[in-house]
Amino acid sequence: MLRKRWSYIAVRILSLVLLFSGMNLLYKHVFFEKDLQKYSSIINLIRDVPPDVDIIYLGESSNNTAHEDDQDKRKISDFIADYYPGLALYDMTKPAAHAGIFKVLLQQLPAESEVETLIVTLTLRSFNAQWIHSPLETSLQKSLVLLLPNPPLFNRFLLSFKAYEIKTKEEREQDFKKQWVEDKLHFPYEFPHEDVSQWNRWMAYKGIRDEQGEIDRAQTELACHYIKAYGFQIDTLENPRIADFDAIVELALHREWKLVFNLMAENMEKAGQLVGEDLIFLMNQNRELLKHYYGSKGVIVVDNLSSVEDQFFIDQTWTTEHYAEGGRKTIAKGVAAALLTWYPDEYRDARY
Repeated sequence: MLRKRWSYIAVRILSLVLLFSGMNLLYKHVFFEKDLQKYSSIINLIRDVPPDVDIIYLGESSNNTAHEDDQDKRKISDFIADYYPGLALYDMTKPAAHAGIFKVLLQQLPAESEVETLIVTLTLRSFNAQWIHSPLETSLQKSLVLLLPNPPLFNRFLLSFKAYEIKTKEEREQDFKKQWVEDKLHFPYEFPHEDVSQWNRWMAYKGIRDEQGEIDRAQTELACHYIKAYGFQIDTLENPRIADFDAIVELALHREWKLVFNLMAENMEKAGQLVGEDLIFLMNQNRELLKHYYGSKGVIVVDNLSSVEDQFFIDQTWTTEHYAEGGRKTIAKGVAAALLTWYPDEYRDARY
C-alpha cells in the first residue's frame, strides 16, 4: 500500500516537472524575447558586444557625459582606446549603474566571447547610504529579474509576483537616514560628531560664510551634500557594494579575465574647501581600503580619486563623477598606464 502511494506521488511529481519543462520551452521560444525587450532591455548592452573584443569598459554616466564646451566629446573609454589602437575596446555604459548591475551583465557574457580584460568603474560614492538606498534601485532591480540564472519561465513568475525589492522613495529615504545615524564615525583623533547625521546638522547650522560674514545658503547646502556623500567608512563585511565587486572578482577568476577597477575621481579639492580635512581623511581612508582589499585579490586598482582638478568637474552644485574633456582624458591616461602591465607592445602615446 505504501509503495503504491509513493509511486503515485512520484508520477505526479514527474508529471509536474515535465509540464513545467514543456511550458518553459514554449515560453523561452515564443514569449521570452518580447518580455526581455519590454522589461530587461539592458540585455542589449551584452548582445551588442562584438565577439572578438579584447577589452570591455563597464561604466555609468561618468563615461559618456561631456561638457557643452568640450572640443572632443568622446567617452573615457574612447580616450583609453586611443592608447591601444591595435586592440578592440568596447564599452558597456548604463547611467546610474553600479557593481551590482555590472555583475549581472557580466554573467550574461557568452562563453565564446574572446574578451581578455575588464575595466570596471569603481565609484567611491556608490558605497554610501544614499546610493545604496537610491530611489532608482527598484527599477534597476526589476530590469535584472529576467536575467537571473534560473529557467526563463521561473524568472517570469518572479517578475509577475514582484519578487524583487520594491520600496517607495519615502521608504528608501528612511533607510539611508537610518543608516546615517547607525553608522558611527571613527577617527584616530577627537572628532565632535558621532555620525554623518550629526555632522550634517552641524554644518547646516554653522553654515559657509561669505566675505561679509553672512551664511551662503547655496555653498552651505553643497557642503552638506559632500558630508552626506563621502562621510562614511566602508565595512567590507556589511557593505553590499563590496559583495558585488567581490562577485565580479570571482567571476573574472572563473572566466580567466584580467581585471582592472578604475577608482573614479571625486572633487576632493571642493570637498576640502567646503568641509575640511576631516572629510578628506575619510575619503583617503576609503581609498586605501579599496586599493589594499582588491589589490590583495590580484586586481589592478587604478587610483584616479584625486587626479582631476575642480575646474574639470562639470557639476559644481552637486557631487557627481562628470568631467569635462580634460578630466576624462586624465582618467583615461591613468587606466591606459595600468594596461601596460599586460599590453606593453600595443601601447601608443596619445599625447593628451
